Amino acid sequence: MGMGLNALGIEAGTYVLVGSIFALLLTGLPLAFVTGLVALVFTFGWFGPNALPLVTSRIYGFITEYSLVAVPMFVFMASLLDRSGIAKDLFSGMRVLAGRLAGGVALQTLAVAVFLAAMSGIIGGEIVLLGILALPQMLRLGYDRKIAIGVVCAGGSLGTMIPPSIVLIIYGLIASVSIADLFVAAVTPGLMLASFYAIYVLVRCLIDPKLAPPLPPIAPEEKHARKVEALKSIGLPAGIAFMVLGTIYAGIASVTEAAAMGVFGVLAAIAIRREFSIRLIQEAVVQTMDTCGMIIWIGIGAAILVGVYNLMGGNRFVSATILGIDAAPIVIILIMMFILIVLGLFLDWIGIAMLTLPIFLPIVTQLGFDPIWFGILFAVNMQVSFLSPPFGPAAFYLKGVAPPEISLKDIFTSLVPFIVMQLTVLAVMLAYPQTALWMLD
Repeated sequence: MGMGLNALGIEAGTYVLVGSIFALLLTGLPLAFVTGLVALVFTFGWFGPNALPLVTSRIYGFITEYSLVAVPMFVFMASLLDRSGIAKDLFSGMRVLAGRLAGGVALQTLAVAVFLAAMSGIIGGEIVLLGILALPQMLRLGYDRKIAIGVVCAGGSLGTMIPPSIVLIIYGLIASVSIADLFVAAVTPGLMLASFYAIYVLVRCLIDPKLAPPLPPIAPEEKHARKVEALKSIGLPAGIAFMVLGTIYAGIASVTEAAAMGVFGVLAAIAIRREFSIRLIQEAVVQTMDTCGMIIWIGIGAAILVGVYNLMGGNRFVSATILGIDAAPIVIILIMMFILIVLGLFLDWIGIAMLTLPIFLPIVTQLGFDPIWFGILFAVNMQVSFLSPPFGPAAFYLKGVAPPEISLKDIFTSLVPFIVMQLTVLAVMLAYPQTALWMLD
C-alpha cells in the first residue's frame, strides 16, 4: 500500500473506500473495526506517515462532546427498566383500560410501547420486553400471528422515534442542532406512526373479529380493584416520562440533565417497588457499558473515516456530484432517502448516521432545507431499517425470545404492512414538512 493512494484521485478513491468497507463487512468484522481500519489505511496511504494527528484530533473531538453523556444515561435507564417489574405491571395495568375492545391486547401492547419509548428509547430492550410480556399472551388468546408479531416489532421500534431517542441525540450532535428542538419535532411523527399501527389493527379486527379474540370478561367487583391497581401501575412510568420529557420541554433541564433525572426517577421507582438490589444495579451497569462501548467505538471509527475522507476532498466531491444533478432540490432529498433506506438494509442505524450525515447535512443546508426536518426524515427512515429484511434488528431481537415455531421468515412477512405504514409517514413528512415542524413555530 505505502504511499501513493492519493494517485487514485478523489473519484476512484471514493469507490475504493466505499468498496473496501462493504467487502470487509462481508467478512463479519464489526462495523467499528471496519471503519477504523479503512480510515487508518487511507490516512497513512493518502497523507503519509505524519498524518497521525488527523486521527487523534478527530477521536478527541468526538469523545469530548458533552451531549454524548446523555447516551449512557438513557441506556442505563432502559437497562434498569428491563430488570424491574415496572413494564410488566404497566402491561397488566393497561389491560383493564383496553377492556373488551377488538384487538384489545394488541392496542394495549402499542400503548405500552409508546410509554416505554417515552421513558428510555432503547430498541432491543423494548422489543425483548414486549416479546416476553405481550407476544405469548396474544398467541394464547388465539390472535392472528402476523398481527401479534407486527405489533411487537413495530411498537418496540418506536423508541428511536419517540423522544427521548438516542437516534435524535446522535443526529443532533452530528448536525449541531438543538436536540430539544428535534425532540419537539419528533412527537407528531412518532405518535402518527403509533396511531397508524393502532388504526390498522382496529380496522383489520373490525373486518374480521377472528383475528383478535377479546379477553374473557372480568367480574364487576374485581374490576374496581383492578382499576385502582391499574392507576398505580401506570402512575410511576407516567411520572418518569414526565420527569424526562417535561423538564426538557419546559426548558428546565438540558437533554443531558434530563437523562440523569430519568435515571434518578427509575432508581426511585425501583426503590418504591422494593426491587432494589446490588445485583440489579450491577447487571444494568454491565449492559450499559456493553451498549455504550459499541456506540462509542462505531463513533470513533466513523469520525476518523469521515474526517480523513473530507480532508481528501471527499465532501467537496460528494456535494459537487449531488448538487450537479440537474433536478429539483426535493429530488436530491429523495435520493438521500433512497441511499439511507438501502444502507438501512445492511447497516446499523448508528453506523449509517455517523457515515452519511456529516456528508449529507452540509448539502441539505446548502439546498436551503431545515436540518431539524431532515433529522425527522432520518429518524423515520431508521424506523424502516429496524424492520426491513435481511438484517432488520427488530426481527432478530424478537426471534431471540419468540416461541421456537416462529421463524425469521414469519417475522419478516408479518412486518410488511408495518413497513408500508412507515414509508407512508416518511412520504407525509417529505410532502408536508410542517407536520414535523408546526410545534416549533
